[in-house]
Amino acid sequence: MRKFGLFLVILLLLTVTGRYFLMPTLLEDESLTIPFSFHREDKKQPNEPEKDTPEPESVPEPAAPHPADSIIAGMTLEEKVGQMFFARCPEVGAADQINRLHPAGFILFARNFEGSAPENILRTTTNHQSESPIPLLIGVDEEGGTVVRISKFRAYRRWPFQSPQQLDQEAGIEAFTYDTQEKDQMLKSMGINVNLAPVCDVVTDSNAWMYKRALGKGATETAEFVRTVVGQMQKDGVGAVLKHFPGYGNNGDTHESSATDSRDLETYRQEDFLPFKAGIEAGANAILVSHVTVNCMDTGAPASLSPRVHEILRDELDFDGVIMTDDLSMEAVGGIASSGWAAVLAVQAGNDLIITSDFETQHESVVQAVRDGTLTETQIEEHIKRVLDWKVKLGLMQYSSTAQPESDTEDTNTST
Repeated sequence: MRKFGLFLVILLLLTVTGRYFLMPTLLEDESLTIPFSFHREDKKQPNEPEKDTPEPESVPEPAAPHPADSIIAGMTLEEKVGQMFFARCPEVGAADQINRLHPAGFILFARNFEGSAPENILRTTTNHQSESPIPLLIGVDEEGGTVVRISKFRAYRRWPFQSPQQLDQEAGIEAFTYDTQEKDQMLKSMGINVNLAPVCDVVTDSNAWMYKRALGKGATETAEFVRTVVGQMQKDGVGAVLKHFPGYGNNGDTHESSATDSRDLETYRQEDFLPFKAGIEAGANAILVSHVTVNCMDTGAPASLSPRVHEILRDELDFDGVIMTDDLSMEAVGGIASSGWAAVLAVQAGNDLIITSDFETQHESVVQAVRDGTLTETQIEEHIKRVLDWKVKLGLMQYSSTAQPESDTEDTNTST
């Protein structure tokens, strides 16, 4: 019995010795394999770097489906790029341009109306539409006053439409309403669905280049004018184009030379932006950006080619419609970039539509920029979705589940 008791004591001593003295030593030697396991806390050694836990790779969410996807899927690159151009309508060869370059639309100028008559213009625009698988925007600058492409000719109206200042002196808001309604009826009767108006610029210096085209009053009055005009255009189903963002101010003519504005950003927010906000709230689906270089936003590029200006329009003014350039053939742009490269810069800046008098060159340059990787086809597609959305809102077409748009033959009220 004593021997058995002594054996138990020795066994107990061996167990205790192995647990508290021998085993920790063995565990420090990582080359030894322990035939059993027990819990041991991982101790961080001095100067041992923290172990980074790899972040799981984020998988980008797929883009939300867009009703234009089926149309875009059936388009070639050339067709997609074409939908980014609002081109000056050529005197001859319009059908050829439609079939080869696939423009989003044509802008008519005085030369297209001179010596003709309303029924001839309607016949021409109808022919243009029949050539294009995707309905065309057909636009004109019929502001009233010094910019009247149609009513300057007696074949269309007994006298030209009056300027905003003349209408304001005559009857104010009431005059803006009936004047806009009469313009819209005239345009629609000739197949014209977009008027590049109203002028939203706050210009108070009577010596400034834009003064005669603007209301010539402060921001509040100009905003009310814009709200009234756009509201009536929405009722009439004619596309409004707010111009010239971010506000032309008392600057010189960008058709002939560059112009720079040195006012601070807060001035724009408190004054120049107000008429554009009013137009957006009234339902305008398009805004035209000027070629004025606005130093407080971007000292390195005119507004039309500035990503920062477009960012402000999208983020601060919360505009989700079509942004378009002023004509890229103006000297304010031509003096800093070739015609083709200017179009590429316009896409990079964030424009959805490019107004052009050099369609062939600029179309080719944008196509090539996609092919060499300067632009992506996805970029082009995102821009033309907004253009197609505008065409739907104007009642020119409807989205369907097929790859081709359905033309809307009904007179659709596009008020939103």
